[in-house]
Amino acid sequence: MSILIVGSVAYDGIETPFGKRDRILGGSATYLSLTSSYFCDDVRLVGVVGNDFAQSDIEIFKNKGINLDGLQTDNTGKTFFWAGRYHFDLNTRDTLDTQLNVFERFNPVIPEDFKSSEYVCLGNIAPALQSVVLDQVTNPKLVILDTMNFWIEGAKDDLVKALSRVNVLIINDSEARELSGEPNLIKASAIIRDMGPSTLIIKKGEHGALLFMGEEIFAAPGFPVLDIFDPTGAGDTFMGGFAGWLAKTDDLSPENMRRAVIYGSVMASYCVEKFGPERLMNLNQDAIQYRYDAFRELSEIPDNHF
Repeated sequence: MSILIVGSVAYDGIETPFGKRDRILGGSATYLSLTSSYFCDDVRLVGVVGNDFAQSDIEIFKNKGINLDGLQTDNTGKTFFWAGRYHFDLNTRDTLDTQLNVFERFNPVIPEDFKSSEYVCLGNIAPALQSVVLDQVTNPKLVILDTMNFWIEGAKDDLVKALSRVNVLIINDSEARELSGEPNLIKASAIIRDMGPSTLIIKKGEHGALLFMGEEIFAAPGFPVLDIFDPTGAGDTFMGGFAGWLAKTDDLSPENMRRAVIYGSVMASYCVEKFGPERLMNLNQDAIQYRYDAFRELSEIPDNHF
């Protein structure tokens, strides 16, 4: 199975209580593609970079077997840049700088060979652009969409239109409450799924994630990571692991969706252990499976009866 990934490719400046990187590879499409490449050998990236994008960073994608036929190079400007500083608890951050640069003019043109991709991951970009992508693909098996408060507040009509065309929405708990107007996440899930996506995943950061599918609710735990250096990209990494497992197995049953949530959590737990996507560049299958098994043990309850 193939995965089409559309999102941002960027450079980030990151400062946490545990260190600093002035310029490191980032962007939603970066985390999504690097993560899903551990599960799927046909990952197709669509994004845009500027005239400052380093060949060494191109090689990072190529070394993971990621198809870059959809990566545009706009020589009229620089690559999207974001800088932020995280507070001590790592749950809050301050944006220090945002330079859209060539990303401001991004028009996602899907290569002909990519249009028949079975799995489509729409990273956190303007909802109108997510719809532009959906206009170009042909009968995908599963469409997964991510969004954020910025689009919920400023482009809700466009977002609702996009949501009517997707199968899975992945958002965090504050976004779910804002999108639905409902503080209770159980009630919020019903309101959101009435907008279109039959499956909803609500991320709760270090506290895990909730999967809503049909009448089923599945709660995945958060993995107790010992060393957290940088939470940047953890949500995109979760989505990449979730989509990657589904594409690998080509199984959309509720039971396999649960497994996909755990694999997403596994990959996110590795992501936060180093800055940016550094940890995602040198994982192996044994490490992924080891932590998957550890995740399962966290939520396993031994049989007992009164």
